[in-house]
Amino acid sequence: MQKIKFLVLRFSSIGDIVLTTPVIRNLKNQVEGAEIHYLTKPQFASILEHNPNIDKVHILKKSFKETLHELKHEHFDYIIDLHKNIRTARFKNRLKIISFSFNKLNREKWLLVNFKKNKLPDVHIVDRYLDTLKAFDVKNDNQGLDYFIPKEDEVDINTISGNLATGYVGVVVGAYHNTKKLTKEKLISICKKIDKPIVLLGGPGNKDEAEQVKNAINKDIYNACGAYNINQSASLVKQANVILTPDTGLMHIASAFKKKIISVWGNTVPEFGMYPYLPDANSEIVEVKGLSCRPCSKIGFTECPKKHFKCINDLDEAYIAARIKELF
Repeated sequence: MQKIKFLVLRFSSIGDIVLTTPVIRNLKNQVEGAEIHYLTKPQFASILEHNPNIDKVHILKKSFKETLHELKHEHFDYIIDLHKNIRTARFKNRLKIISFSFNKLNREKWLLVNFKKNKLPDVHIVDRYLDTLKAFDVKNDNQGLDYFIPKEDEVDINTISGNLATGYVGVVVGAYHNTKKLTKEKLISICKKIDKPIVLLGGPGNKDEAEQVKNAINKDIYNACGAYNINQSASLVKQANVILTPDTGLMHIASAFKKKIISVWGNTVPEFGMYPYLPDANSEIVEVKGLSCRPCSKIGFTECPKKHFKCINDLDEAYIAARIKELF
């Protein structure tokens, strides 16, 4: 059987890379002889290295020439560009092979952010990623997202607390941009209303804030922020009964595990096409609709440009807590 070598390009972020996994799986399973290589940044390699549908993960080097030299020796047949920026254009230009690029719809996003005119198609970003494979007659298998946790990163929740054995709520503390995440005050208020064990999830940068939330509640709440790597955090997500999360990478990881997700939305909106993809059917999106300033960005800010932060401050805490208890 003749091999067909594909190079997939996606450099960031955790969530975006997880959202590309249906492309990898469908390409591998539906194109006979497909050999899948993936080029990404070093910090995201661990998300991909244990994916059985990927034959080799390539890491961006500090030197463009060094990375290019490595890729040229692979003799790829096709490039699947799921990032589409200046850097991917350089690689495509120098490798000089047939490429298929993802449509980022930047103009449509700009119109929505700046003029609140929604010209975006009602299509999830996963399906737009899959559109790059049309030439290969690849169809969506509708199996959702993938996330593969290596055995050594599977977390025994009993090492955190025996109280978690009967179930817990995973609460994601952080997001890359502050205007996407719940405030500390909002987290405390919601967590106080949840009469279930809680595990706070996030990276090292969220550790101090999570500790303040934990100290304010001081009952059946455990701070896992910064204590685990991304695969271990994914293990904690996988074992949770319900996940409360903003629009962030752990939300997409929760979708990969078909979790019950309450996703809360601040300055970004689901209309951008990056809402939870095929999670548990009981999952729910919670947002403050009707704000004339929303979305204020397709990504986010350090603080609310209007200073009122109504997109988060006006979220109904009692409703969120009640839905979590129902789904538990």
